[in-house]
Amino acid sequence: MSERLCVFAEGKFATEDAKTGHGVIRYAPREIVAVVDSTAAGRRADEVVPYCARPVPIVATLAEAAALGATRLLIGVAPAGGKLTPAWRVALDEAMALGMDIEAGLHTVLTDDPALVATAARHGRRLIDLRLGPSDLDLPLGPYSRASATRVVHSVGSDCAIGKMTATLELDRAARARGLASVFVATGQTGIAITGWGIAVDHVISDYIAGAAERLVQEGATHGDLLFVEGQGSLYHPAYSGVTLGLLHGSAPDVLVLSHLAGATAIDGYETVAIPPLAEVVAWYETACRPVRPAPVAAIALNTRRLDEDDARRVIAAAEDACGLPADDPVRFGSDRLLDAILAALP
Repeated sequence: MSERLCVFAEGKFATEDAKTGHGVIRYAPREIVAVVDSTAAGRRADEVVPYCARPVPIVATLAEAAALGATRLLIGVAPAGGKLTPAWRVALDEAMALGMDIEAGLHTVLTDDPALVATAARHGRRLIDLRLGPSDLDLPLGPYSRASATRVVHSVGSDCAIGKMTATLELDRAARARGLASVFVATGQTGIAITGWGIAVDHVISDYIAGAAERLVQEGATHGDLLFVEGQGSLYHPAYSGVTLGLLHGSAPDVLVLSHLAGATAIDGYETVAIPPLAEVVAWYETACRPVRPAPVAAIALNTRRLDEDDARRVIAAAEDACGLPADDPVRFGSDRLLDAILAALP
């Protein structure tokens, strides 16, 4: 990934919808020259979203990004349903005319769009579909097919877009800092944009989700023996539970870490579906694992972004008391306590 990236997040960079852009800026070892969002132009990414932790300039136009040397546009917004909008189509055409390749993690496959393909050919640009997975996926071999030395930690969650990827990346970072042969395994488009490899399991035919997860574990094991597999969705999410369960069974984890957005009481977008108490969520996931390959929840990764520090510490303590498990916010307070609990729980 030697290109110079601009993150396209027009009108959305300050919102949770731009989580792809936020994650890539914080974690990806890639050169990022600009964020494009006219509503925040003149500021820096880390000023608008402190989580980004990098002083990437925000500009108003694609022309300004090109002037800063951008050679690839990454769509940094993850819309519900993952579809390309008409406004974005205009922006992609402009970016290609300015000399940029296009990278996107949408369900809309750019290389299947005749108009975009024609524009790319006219300007000599590339279209990169992060969600487009291998064509030869199949059923899994089974939960005990991997090498016995490979240990798998899988992040699961109480909802979507609450920090499962972030918790997984932070734990992987902390493990590598201790000298462990740790690997982050990307299962979604943002993770793939960060690492350069993986499979977006929510774009896979449902019969093959578990097989895709198993393949990711096998590939991850060629890079290290401690795998942190990024979670997707939630076991009781009305729209995405199928992805969650396929990933859970296919990755066949040894240990789980539960992610939760502190203060959330219902599924975002489905407010009639209440989030159960955390102790019940823990039990749900352990029950779902048990028939295939038993795995305990070893720790709880809380996202306390909506709270001040005192309230964050209070909520963390309450989660520990309720579940009898170590809990912490890995971004705010570090991952060491969570990692200690996970390593102690591994077989």
